[in-house]
Amino acid sequence: MTEFSVPITVRGYETDSQGHLNQSVYLQYAEHARWCYLEHAGIRQADLLAKGVGPVVLETTVRYRRELRAGEEVAVSCRFVWGDGKTFGVEQTVVKADGTLAAEVTGVGGFLDLTARRLVEDAREPMRALAADPAALGL
Repeated sequence: MTEFSVPITVRGYETDSQGHLNQSVYLQYAEHARWCYLEHAGIRQADLLAKGVGPVVLETTVRYRRELRAGEEVAVSCRFVWGDGKTFGVEQTVVKADGTLAAEVTGVGGFLDLTARRLVEDAREPMRALAADPAALGL
């Protein structure tokens, strides 16, 4: 499995003065889905800290496609795109219950060596070492 999704209900306090989901909340939804994805593969935040690494976001782009309002149900997906170097890609979507694409979130991430304060050489290594199911992460 290389893609994962988590259901979220848009809450009223997350909306702006126009009744739309506030733009910053899309990033929170994406972050929530990423952590759920790691947990699904058997990796907890404490595991990363114990290994001496922490995930870092280096770049994020949000493409807003359709508005979201309080009470709407969405599914937020997450898929990692692995390469050979220090960084990896992240592809996410926010999809309404009726299948309408509400947003696309893409990004670049890496894993920071918490002692050296530099990115680890191979971003796949911490995931392979910690995941109970590396295949769930596309490894």
